[in-house]
Amino acid sequence: MSKIKYYYDSETLSYRKVERKKRHVFFRFIGFLAASMLFGLLFFFIINQYVESPALVDAKAENEFMKLEVEKANEQLNNLAQVIAEVEERDNTIYRIYFDAAPISDEQRMAGFGGVNRYKDLEGFNTSERVIQLKKDIDQLKKRVAIQSQSLDEIAELAKDKEKLLASIPAIQPVRNQDLTRMASGYGYRTDPFNKTRKFHYGMDFTAPRGTPVYATGDGVVTRADANSSGYGNHIRIDHGFGYISLYAHLNAKNPYNVRVGQKVKRGDIIGYVGSTGRSQAPHLHYEVSKDGERINPINFYYGNLSPEEFNELLKKSQQENISLD
Repeated sequence: MSKIKYYYDSETLSYRKVERKKRHVFFRFIGFLAASMLFGLLFFFIINQYVESPALVDAKAENEFMKLEVEKANEQLNNLAQVIAEVEERDNTIYRIYFDAAPISDEQRMAGFGGVNRYKDLEGFNTSERVIQLKKDIDQLKKRVAIQSQSLDEIAELAKDKEKLLASIPAIQPVRNQDLTRMASGYGYRTDPFNKTRKFHYGMDFTAPRGTPVYATGDGVVTRADANSSGYGNHIRIDHGFGYISLYAHLNAKNPYNVRVGQKVKRGDIIGYVGSTGRSQAPHLHYEVSKDGERINPINFYYGNLSPEEFNELLKKSQQENISLD
């Protein structure tokens, strides 16, 4: 219940009741309401400027966390990029060169992605630029890793072939040094023992007693073991793969072969025995090496079982122009 207010009327010398007019009450109410609203807006502005809401505090904290995580991710990405760059450098300058493989160009390794925009879903946010760049860097690094992985797979296959090649090359002397009487004739022009004319001798002649073991000079498959080739007498041919073929001629008349056609042999296996069959003047082994169908000097392949001194001595003897034994 509202209080009744009075005022003193000096004319009548008496107290009179205050009469409130509705218009005054309305304007006073409107004034109070406007003042309250103004005060509320001012209060909200001050609070909004200097006092953060829990949701805003959480949002700012999350934003700072995301910024730190992006910076960490960039740092880790840079470290990974440095590691893969070092691997790529070794791959191009060591591994691929050693195995006769062409280096992979920087353009191929660092190529981007063409076609449609791969990052459209990441656009339209405050952090879009940083996030898109990070995603691009990650995608490029993934591509570089994929290319490097393929390169290492290729190197692994080449290494297998290289290991097989090294085992297959005819790289040892077919007759042991301790079994030799002498190295009778080398590769090049020599005097024919039958007609005394100067002609090209396509192999090396190793003089040794009959029955001396003859060794396969590299891994391979026996393709011939017969006497059906003119002048060679009993002879063996081994296909070593990679274009290499070795020939062992004038083998012993009795029990000449220790292998059969189609048999796989390893370097150092005994395949036959020294003799003097075919076009031969004395017991010896005539030995030839072919590469891609062309007969080449066997002296270049004796690194497997000769010391440098023994090789130099053999080289000196092989270069002497004398009479061959076949």
